[in-house]
Amino acid sequence: MRKVIKSPNRKYFLFWLFFLSFVLTGSFKSLKAQGVLGETLSVKDTLQLRDTLSVPQVTDTLGKTPVPVDTLKTEREVPNFSFGVGERLKFKVRWGPIKAGNATMEIPEIIEYNGRKCYRIVSTAESSKFFSAFFKVRDRVESITDVEGLYSLHFEKHIREGKFQSDKFVDFDQQNHLALTDKDTIPVPPFVQDVLSALYYVRTQPLEIGKSVFVDNHTDKKNYPLEVKVLRKERVEVDAGTFDCVVVQPILQAAGVFEQKGTLTVWLTDDQKKMPVLMKSKVMIGSITTELTDYRLGRVGEE
Repeated sequence: MRKVIKSPNRKYFLFWLFFLSFVLTGSFKSLKAQGVLGETLSVKDTLQLRDTLSVPQVTDTLGKTPVPVDTLKTEREVPNFSFGVGERLKFKVRWGPIKAGNATMEIPEIIEYNGRKCYRIVSTAESSKFFSAFFKVRDRVESITDVEGLYSLHFEKHIREGKFQSDKFVDFDQQNHLALTDKDTIPVPPFVQDVLSALYYVRTQPLEIGKSVFVDNHTDKKNYPLEVKVLRKERVEVDAGTFDCVVVQPILQAAGVFEQKGTLTVWLTDDQKKMPVLMKSKVMIGSITTELTDYRLGRVGEE
């Protein structure tokens, strides 16, 4: 049995706020501590928001939450011209003028998982030498994402921050709309994403100014509907080069409404790849900037 070491009432390291918490480490706890999140929505509320309650319903095996019965929606194919095996993105993270750490996101290989071809998406993060002197961070997150349907089948998070250690695992039964951990079985929406696979899914979607992309997420035993607002187009210069970008703003839904008590802005390249090159978020003291420093494109379309 896999062991999970828990640390109650723990606040994650500062630079994991906002986007790094949301994508790179898969943790919503720092967001919740700032009041960005209220109560999470149930699967039923999520489905209502996504206008999917028109399909027949039955009670799940837990006898609690209705899940849709729609065999036609247990499979899907999402065209992907945005990323592929071999892609590697390197970032530097700054808290104001201070370099807080480095992060990477990469797709090292395609594997077979439960009979499906899947991308193995890996994100790592480590604190800088300066921050490591008093708080060392060495985190790794992995998502096993279906190649054809671009939904999550497995997610794991390995946190090493100071003296704290945590290892969490979840499998997604997309056929029966369930998230499975070593102790719990939790109903989830169809084609639910983990926080890492969600970014890669959004990269494949049309991003039109003034419109939004909606994604259902699951993390830490909760369902978090996400709206990604497409704001504008803008050219930015980062260490990796100068890029024409689409600017988006992810917003988490709480208590059935869109809440926006914190601000997070993400710059994605304005092309088919929609590669993240810059992320900015305001925090209680100062701001956090995540900037692309180097990249290697993947082999798009390889299966």
